[in-house]
Amino acid sequence: MENFQTGHDEFKHSYFKKHEKELIELAKKGQQPKALFIGCADSRVVPNLVTQSKPGELFVLRNIGNFVPPYGLNECYNATASGIEYAVKVLKVTEIIICGHSHCGAIAHLYSHSDEKNPHIDKWLALGKSAKSMAIISQPKNIDKESLLRVTEKLSIISQLDNLLSYPCVRDLVEQDKLFLHGWYYDIENGDIDYFDPDDNIFKPLSDLE
Repeated sequence: MENFQTGHDEFKHSYFKKHEKELIELAKKGQQPKALFIGCADSRVVPNLVTQSKPGELFVLRNIGNFVPPYGLNECYNATASGIEYAVKVLKVTEIIICGHSHCGAIAHLYSHSDEKNPHIDKWLALGKSAKSMAIISQPKNIDKESLLRVTEKLSIISQLDNLLSYPCVRDLVEQDKLFLHGWYYDIENGDIDYFDPDDNIFKPLSDLE
């Protein structure tokens, strides 16, 4: 806690002091982010850091595995589903980014064989099973485990994009070219981001995006 306290003191006397005018204006006028960023809760993935975005530019949802539950999956409380509706219907974002990453614990857990029962985790991680199945089917049987995990991480991003389109408010705006969906893959070992190109069905360097 001492580190967090020291960090807050530094924030108050450096960043906040330098950008006080903009931050106060955001407080008065409210937020108007252009993009919804759905990312993993992994502590190594920091959306505003990897995009160098400013306060007010990204509406961020984070959960284990950067998963998107299909529309109407159940009637339980669902922070991700409500966040998507809020971003699209209230904040009226024009871009949605689903960002997965390398060495994802959620994806690795799909391949684990623990007997420990974690009902909430197990139910949530079921959202990644389709990506696991696709990876196993599409890859050679002798593929090494780490390569299989990297493939599964990327396939999961594509799977979550499909789930995102099950939301009527998202699908309608996409069909009207008023909302654009993006799949990103962040490599935590080198800091690179690749984006999914649906035309070529592969991930390409974000730096090459026109």
